[in-house]
Amino acid sequence: MPADSSLVPAPTPALMLDRDSAPCDVYDVIVIGSGIGGLVTATQLAAKGARVLVLERYLIPGGSAGYFEREGYRFDVGASMIFGFGNRGTTNLLTRALQAVGMHLDTIPDPVQVHYHLPAGLAIQVHRDYEKFLQELGKRFPHERQGIRQFYDECWQVFNCLNAMELLSLEEPRYLTRVFFQHPLACLGLVKYLPQNVGTIARRYIQDPELLKFIDMECYIWSVVPADQTPMINAGMVFSDRHYGGINYPRGGVGQIAQKLVEGLEKAGSQIRYKARVTEILCEHGRAVGVKLATGETYRAKRIVSNATRWDTFEKLLPPEQMPRAEQKWQQRYRKSPSFFSLHLGVKAEVLPVGTDCHHVLLEDWSRMEESYGTIFVSIPTLLDPSLAPMGYHIVHSFTPCWINEWQGLSPRDYEEKKEQVAAQIVDRLEAIFPGLAAGLDFQEAGTPRTHRRFLGRDDGTYGPIPARKLMGLLGMSFNRTAIPGLYCVGDSTFPGQGLNAVAFSGFACAHRIAVDLGLP
Repeated sequence: MPADSSLVPAPTPALMLDRDSAPCDVYDVIVIGSGIGGLVTATQLAAKGARVLVLERYLIPGGSAGYFEREGYRFDVGASMIFGFGNRGTTNLLTRALQAVGMHLDTIPDPVQVHYHLPAGLAIQVHRDYEKFLQELGKRFPHERQGIRQFYDECWQVFNCLNAMELLSLEEPRYLTRVFFQHPLACLGLVKYLPQNVGTIARRYIQDPELLKFIDMECYIWSVVPADQTPMINAGMVFSDRHYGGINYPRGGVGQIAQKLVEGLEKAGSQIRYKARVTEILCEHGRAVGVKLATGETYRAKRIVSNATRWDTFEKLLPPEQMPRAEQKWQQRYRKSPSFFSLHLGVKAEVLPVGTDCHHVLLEDWSRMEESYGTIFVSIPTLLDPSLAPMGYHIVHSFTPCWINEWQGLSPRDYEEKKEQVAAQIVDRLEAIFPGLAAGLDFQEAGTPRTHRRFLGRDDGTYGPIPARKLMGLLGMSFNRTAIPGLYCVGDSTFPGQGLNAVAFSGFACAHRIAVDLGLP
């Protein structure tokens, strides 16, 4: 994440809206924001012949899946652990999204999804090879070998249901009818798991308290909540697809995903405009009909899609006092997750021994897992793609959850001092995994929740919604249509929630629902 006073270079002219071309009087669809959910929606619709305009407040596309460059390093804004690039089944949604607009990305397979460094010396590698992972976990918990297999095998049952069908809009009755007749058992399986959470399933098979805490961490690293609050549908996807499609890093960095989607969008005849901050969704007679920019410009469309969070959409882009009852209820069910403190490091290559894994999670005390700065996530993408850093150096991107209120009300000097202090603490803790890290530093830049809020336009810099209390799986998560006619939401504030492949699913579903509503093929 860029520092608060920084700006990345402007995108290449090929990605800019052609200012000389006359804009449409009325677009078919306007998408607010160019996160992956928004771009998948836009490209899916453009591929069907719709005239789409994407409005992005920043200089480049991608949102949390963007990038920035410093002194020869190309840093991913967010995590580098990418699902959705498999070459089989139906859950390889990033591959399918690119193919829809004639695009392709070379990817590099990661043999280990994550290397855990947990309390009491619990060090576990989640290997791409499913049996190898089960063997390693079973070696640490030999008395739970059967329960381990039963739990993760049940996750596969969920995944196999999802992977049997084309993943489109659950709001479209004809699709639901068709899928049910084509795959009745898979549909019934999903109905069974839709209201269930991971913790309930895990305790059917596992009793060891430490192993159950490990399952909590398995959920926390992508849902930011423990197993009791993590929907089983999402876990089935994550815990199985890492072995099925695998973790695959896009060559050139995560930012290439959005860049390629934009290239495909424009080849399909649609447009994106940068430095175009939407400040208002325009409504007439209770229907969303357009948007207004900070410059005062207005654009109109038959359908409006917000890739902003639901908090930003219904409290900032629309009058909060007119919030639909359905959104009020959603905000009672879900709250904002924490944001992150991100530390982007350039380090000498000799700091990382041969055989170091790309992704790591560090926690020294189980009681601190959900606390601010408790769990540290680490991505080292240059172990997969060395071209992202100068020769002889690696990128070490570490990030840890924290709340924006911890960074408010500080003077500029105190703010910078706090960033230095937190960064030093993280480096000191990472020395346990990477001895000599501090001495090998070549570059360092930190971002806070304030940085995330400013550059990503996310309320309080939040990572996304998390349950305000224990819910029945995904039953409480909203779909793409909203209570305001003509307005749709897409991204992590909609079904099925957080994660790059999850928001791609949201994009496919949103585009499908809009295409049906507009009568597109």
